[in-house]
Amino acid sequence: MIAETKFSKLRELIEDSSEKELIWINGYLSGLVSAKTLIEPTQKSSVQKLTIVFGTDTGNSKKVATGFAQHLKKAGTQIKLQGLDQYRLTDLLKEEYFLLVISTHGDGEPPAAAKKFYEHIHASSPSLKNLKYAVLALGDTAYPLFCKAGEDVDLRLKALGATPLLPIEKCDTDFEETANSWLENILKTLSPTRNDFVSQSAPKNRIRKKTYEGIILSNTNLNGRGSTKQTHHIELLAKDVDYEPGDSCGIVPQNPLELVEAILSVIGINPNKKFNYHNEEFTLHDLLRKKLNVTYLPERVVKKYATIVKQEIPFIRMDLLNLVKIYPVRDEAQFEEVIEILDKITPRLYSIASSLATHENEVHLTVVKNCFMVNEEVRNGLCSNYLTNMPLNTSVEFYIHKNSEFKLPTSDKDIIMIGPGTGIAPFRAFIEERNATGTSGRTWLFYGDQHFESDFLYQTEIQNYLQLGTLTHVDVSFSRDQAEKIYVQHKILKRGKEFYDWLASGAHVYVCGAKSPMSDDVENVLIDIIAMHGNKNSEQAQEYLNELKTEGRYQKDVY
Repeated sequence: MIAETKFSKLRELIEDSSEKELIWINGYLSGLVSAKTLIEPTQKSSVQKLTIVFGTDTGNSKKVATGFAQHLKKAGTQIKLQGLDQYRLTDLLKEEYFLLVISTHGDGEPPAAAKKFYEHIHASSPSLKNLKYAVLALGDTAYPLFCKAGEDVDLRLKALGATPLLPIEKCDTDFEETANSWLENILKTLSPTRNDFVSQSAPKNRIRKKTYEGIILSNTNLNGRGSTKQTHHIELLAKDVDYEPGDSCGIVPQNPLELVEAILSVIGINPNKKFNYHNEEFTLHDLLRKKLNVTYLPERVVKKYATIVKQEIPFIRMDLLNLVKIYPVRDEAQFEEVIEILDKITPRLYSIASSLATHENEVHLTVVKNCFMVNEEVRNGLCSNYLTNMPLNTSVEFYIHKNSEFKLPTSDKDIIMIGPGTGIAPFRAFIEERNATGTSGRTWLFYGDQHFESDFLYQTEIQNYLQLGTLTHVDVSFSRDQAEKIYVQHKILKRGKEFYDWLASGAHVYVCGAKSPMSDDVENVLIDIIAMHGNKNSEQAQEYLNELKTEGRYQKDVY
């Protein structure tokens, strides 16, 4: 319960607040609560020193590891907390107690920040007989190689002689409850009443991610006539959806109907026949349409297919349709074996381009239709083709992917947003949030694309926010409107003195869009600006940028 005096003040605040202010207060309080979700330690630890390391892409592993460090400190343990990109590999031989929190990226790979550590333990064979460790792996069950990076690290540490304090724990996207239980078991293992390190059973009641059903309210091509691109603004209506600016929307696409029918025609099996897949029953048609990845199969899957059909097949990425045409299955039983080796369709993540403070119960996306050539044939990206062709009022399932490493600061802080192309998406959410909730901090946007007339996404909205004062500055670059290509990094360099002044006064910098070469080029320009206008050499400028990263004042969401 709450004291009467506090309740009175709370009631007064609620009565004096507008609807938009109440929405903001609700989100703020939710954030405070979620930041304190880890359980308080109920036991003291007998371990004096312990190292916690994390390998992260979106910041979840860092968030969990930091929470563990705080609570183990309260339990009386001296903690060393480090990201795996900063961890000195030679220290591994000196460790005694070692907790590792690691996410999985891409096709079962460790995140970029953890690759150096991952490759080191697999390439060398240090004796780790004195090491007692535990691994918490974060992942997404929608991906076929769920928590594979964590599994690999756990197996390798065992092979090097290390002793597990607990079995590896694998968490889905809703990881808080599982992580809390795992930490409680760690504390029990390290408590003074225990003198052994017998592995305990991991908790089985994992929480799965919450899925929503969205109805398509709008599906509009933002590019003008003559553009070489097709970028859609898509609005989904979803009751009680919950997210923050900076989060992403995860969507599992469906395979094109014509492709599914072509595969069915070649294999000649009744589309309504029921098959068991991962302990669930589906018709063959639904499996091929909604569940199984049938395009651009990984080499490991092609290799397994070759074993099933007992034929020599080059181990290259291929579509299932080409496989069953060129290397046909013998019968229905053999195709049932093929079903077992196929991966699930993996979700695609799109930065959310809206704020709940402006669009209640809605999620907006900015989706460019991905086109590419394969064997002189134009192909489209599975999910972008699926979404951009969805008619109004049809439904699509999705989930929210939290990104704690790409978040707005307090409203009094200045922010600089660098987002060419579809990199504008999260910044549309940032601007809407700041416009709806109010801010005293300044807001600067750098945006770029190919042509002003056909490729200026959200042009009218951006101009309106500039007139309202929500945006302080807008700098745009359109690379193909003149003989010499001009990109966002050139505009940043041109405004270098003012850019550095904003940095020096505490501004937060955000970059979203293509990882290479855009984000690399932008980072190089930032180092040049810091050196030039901050009176520093290149090493000092890099150190300054690293400090911004550590302080959370330089955040990237690149792909």
